[in-house]
Amino acid sequence: MPKSAKYLLVGSTEAYSGKSAAVLGVANQCQEKGLDIAYGKPIGTCLSNAPMAEVDEDVRFMAQTLKLPDTRLRPTLLCLTPETTQKRLKKEDQQDYRQALASYLQIQGGDLVILEGPGTLDEGSLFGLPLLAVAQVVDASILLVARFCSVRSVDMLLAAKQRLGSRLLGTLLNDIPVEQLENVNTTVKPFLEQQGIPVFGMLPSSKLLRSVTVGELVRQLKATVICGAERLELLVEELTIGAMNVSSALEYFRKGSNMAVVTGCDRTDIQLAALETSTHCLILTGHMSAPNPMVLSRAEDLEIPILSVDRDTLTTVEIIEHTLGQVRLHEPEKVHYIQAMMTQSFDIERLMTQLGLDIAVPLH
Repeated sequence: MPKSAKYLLVGSTEAYSGKSAAVLGVANQCQEKGLDIAYGKPIGTCLSNAPMAEVDEDVRFMAQTLKLPDTRLRPTLLCLTPETTQKRLKKEDQQDYRQALASYLQIQGGDLVILEGPGTLDEGSLFGLPLLAVAQVVDASILLVARFCSVRSVDMLLAAKQRLGSRLLGTLLNDIPVEQLENVNTTVKPFLEQQGIPVFGMLPSSKLLRSVTVGELVRQLKATVICGAERLELLVEELTIGAMNVSSALEYFRKGSNMAVVTGCDRTDIQLAALETSTHCLILTGHMSAPNPMVLSRAEDLEIPILSVDRDTLTTVEIIEHTLGQVRLHEPEKVHYIQAMMTQSFDIERLMTQLGLDIAVPLH
């Protein structure tokens, strides 16, 4: 009889903490150790536009990146959308999702099944699948990803430990401001370890991981692409508002890198100044047919996209900030970066030992 797989459930204390990055990094290292990995995301949140039926984009991305065959993918049971939520509230959907999740245990294959959990400890409760319930149904250990910003992050981890109990295997501290790394390593990590919360890794903040493509900004802003349509894969790491005088703006722009510069459609001076710095995208607010010909010509020469939005600057900035705060890990540059960072900063052997996995697994 084949041995049953171990289950690792990757959760987070709050949404957009870096679960997908953690899954990718852990899975990649486990594969390098020779482990046969399977992956699943029981509760999906991001439906693909592909012709196939309801497929979570993260599942498709993870399968492609880790080169997982269909036999190593676990089905997404539920996609969280306003429509599915309404059906549940109206009792039109009375499915027992815990029973559906238990079907995972009948699927053979894999040494380790890594499941990407809901966005928070509580998300999925309406459907009977909060983080702890998912772990209990499949007998999974939980790796909790926490964005570290202050002592509040410690409070959240201590509260999570109380709720999750022995299911909590440990944590990955993510998005740590560089200036706080030493303090986290010498003070926060030892404290958490003493509280029974092993710290498997600590990852510094990264502008790259928070970046979004110009194409994603086009979608979120419903913007018109005036020029540079062939460069929408450029990554935007910073948002800058061009609302000051041109000499101050130029000094400000020179400090930034890979920026999206938002400015009024009538500010030709600001637009030209932005194009001479590390700008990856110029976003003009207040709808118009075309920018000044000098701006358009210079942008085309430099291959910098110009977008036009029929919104005011404040609303435009709010949408971009929201988008930067909810980025996904689907660009090759981000994949390579997170794999390198996890290899450098995450103790995979300690995790495997805690899971009861043989570190000296022969290559398949």
